[in-house]
This record gives sequence, structure tokens and C-alpha cells, in this order.
Amino acid sequence: MLKIAQIGVGYWGPNLLRNLVANRRCCVTTAVDLAAERREYVKTMYPAIRVTDHVEEVFQDPKIDAVVIATPVASHFDLAVKALEAGKNILVEKPMARSVAEVETIGRLAQKRSRVAMAGHTFLFNAAVRHIRKLIDSGEVGNIRYIYSHRLNLGRIRSDVDALWNLAPHDISIIQYWLKDPTPLSVVKRGVDFIQNGIDDVAFMNILYPNKIMANIHVSWLDPNKVRSITVVGSRKMVVYNDIADNKIAIYDKGIDRKAVLGEKMDYDNQHFPVFNYRSGDVLLPEINFQEPLKVEIDHFIDCIEHSVECITGIEHAKKVVAILTS
Repeated sequence: MLKIAQIGVGYWGPNLLRNLVANRRCCVTTAVDLAAERREYVKTMYPAIRVTDHVEEVFQDPKIDAVVIATPVASHFDLAVKALEAGKNILVEKPMARSVAEVETIGRLAQKRSRVAMAGHTFLFNAAVRHIRKLIDSGEVGNIRYIYSHRLNLGRIRSDVDALWNLAPHDISIIQYWLKDPTPLSVVKRGVDFIQNGIDDVAFMNILYPNKIMANIHVSWLDPNKVRSITVVGSRKMVVYNDIADNKIAIYDKGIDRKAVLGEKMDYDNQHFPVFNYRSGDVLLPEINFQEPLKVEIDHFIDCIEHSVECITGIEHAKKVVAILTS
């Protein structure tokens, strides 16, 4: 059984820890947090787990096979490097690091040590996100024209990162996954700080991909509504993914096609003004066999370690997400 330690049990950490403890393929031996309150939480919920505020204890323990890092972004790189140097496999919460150079360093070290380095882009293990990838791959959506996302809420305000770094990694990761990790032609972003100087509360990002595919991402923690949606507009169909709705996927048989018209000289499309056909068909709400994405993510992490499965959110994917964020 794989022995795992978790560093950081803050905002997102308890969800990771709960899924790690529930997984019968691994055993959580140690949890690290600098805050006495969070250490007390682990002691109360999981008495069998050793709790400490000394992270070096994890790196020095030869029995620990893997480390899950769920700390603020600024500490990801140093902790990841120390864990890999100690011979541990790592799962690092998104984003993996603050720069492409840092992600590349982590990747080289993981390769040198023959260890798994995985980023915690949890939405790629979401059944609805995977279903849409299958729709795109099958050609049912047609050629992708543009994608736009909204990830909005009133709060949670953070001071360690801005709204873009806090929220946009989810949508960037999903879009990259759907499009099979292309390299963008250009990235334009604009954010504004209203509450704290130097920390943007709202941001817009526009990404231009090859084949005239455009993506627009809107993130904010100053919005009256909680919104978690992504719309994909294709040449054949359109898809709306709403993560907080009961029916998470809606497939619209809608579109606009140029109509072929027979000309006077027995040729098509030789008219002065083009003619268009507006389609508005059925709306399909597919049934999704949903599992908690974190559970699937952790199983994938273990598969990568034990069976050398190719990591979906490995170095190359993590690097492209960070490259877009830092463009």
C-alpha cells in the first residue's frame, strides 16, 4: 500500500485528505501544517495520522512514497523540489508553480529521479468535462469556433494570489484538455484591483488558438452571482457546461450554415448575396455517471506511480497552463 504524506490542510486540503484517507490503495501517514488549528483538525478527524509542523520530517522519512502539496502557490516550487530530491512522487495543487521555468525544473528533476510529478487540475477528472471531450473528439460538435467561460462569485477574497491565478487555472486547464493542449498564438489579459492594491479582483483573458479558435475567460470574486459555466460553440452543435446545475451538460442542435444556391449558369454559390440557413433543433441533456473528481484524480495519481500510466496533468500540461497565466 502506497504511503502518502500531505503538506497543507487549509482551504482545499481537507477535501484532498478526506479522499486520500478513503482510498484503499494508499495510507496517509503524516499531515503537515504550520497552523495549530489545522493540526488539531487533523488530530480530531483522523487520529491515526501523525501530525507535525516540521515539513522536513516528511522528506526525511524513507517510508513515505508520495507527497501531496496543498499549500499557497508561492511555496509549491520549493516543496516540490525538496520532495523530489528526497525521492518522493508528488501531486501539487494547481497551478504547479509560478513560472514556466519552475515547472520545467520540477519536470527535469522528476525525470532524473524517475518519479511522478502531477498537477492537481481536478476538473480534468470530472465526468462532465470528459464527456464533452468525447463529443468534440467524435466530431459531433463540428469545428470549434469559440469557447467562453465564467467563473464568478462574491468572494472568497485572497491575498496570496489574484482572481486570475486563483480561478482561471481551472478554465485554462479544461480548454487545453478539450483542444488537446495546443500552444496559443496570442494571450491578452486585463484585470483590475478594487479591494486590495496590486491584487486584481476581476480579470478577462482572451486566447487565440490555431484554426481561428478563440477562447475568452472571465473570472471574478466581486460578482453578485455564483457562476461556473463554459460554452463551446461549434460548426455543428453548441454545448453548455454548467458545473453547479443538476444537468451539467446541455447540447444544442443549433447553428448557421451557408446555403448552397444554384446559379443561372448551373453553378452553386455564385450569387451576389450569400444565403444562410438558421438551425434550431433539439436540446439534449445527457445523463452523466458522476464520481467525485478528487477520487478519480487520486486513483490516477496512484496508477501513474504503480503502473506507469501516462499522467493526464503531468509536466507538459502544467507547463502550458502556467505559460498562459504568465503570458
